[in-house]
Amino acid sequence: MRKIEEYKHLAKAAQPQHKQFLNFLKKKKPKDLDVVAQQAHNEVFEEIDCLNCANCCKTTGPLFTERDIDRISAKLKLKPHQFIAKYLHKDEENDWVLNTLPCPFLGMDNYCMIYDVRPKACAEFPHTDRRKLYQINHLTIKNTLICPAAYEIVERLKKHYNPIP
Repeated sequence: MRKIEEYKHLAKAAQPQHKQFLNFLKKKKPKDLDVVAQQAHNEVFEEIDCLNCANCCKTTGPLFTERDIDRISAKLKLKPHQFIAKYLHKDEENDWVLNTLPCPFLGMDNYCMIYDVRPKACAEFPHTDRRKLYQINHLTIKNTLICPAAYEIVERLKKHYNPIP
């Protein structure tokens, strides 16, 4: 498996092609896209182990919903306001985000200490198994720079649909 630095370099170099390809998918909307994307997602996650990477937890933070805050607070035996005071702040878009990175719940072994109650955004990351993937092109492009699996999934979709000579 490639190192995270290699993936970031490849993803940066591929940004124009990825944008063009994902725009192609948005315009064409292949009928089998959900099935093909899910298959690519499953195949890639058979090969890539998030515990060997955890780049998402080290370099980006999720948005926390009120439900996330309530669930995680209960797990940590904190009141929601205590959890917020200790770990979160509102960003410029008024969303709850982590005060610090890497994520304070990421262990030295890359295991998440709150995995069973992790934020919805973490559970769904890199969002490559969602239906109508073309609706989140901007997020997919961004995630290819963070997540080797997202990069590989876009590459597999490109090979499958091969729209660009």
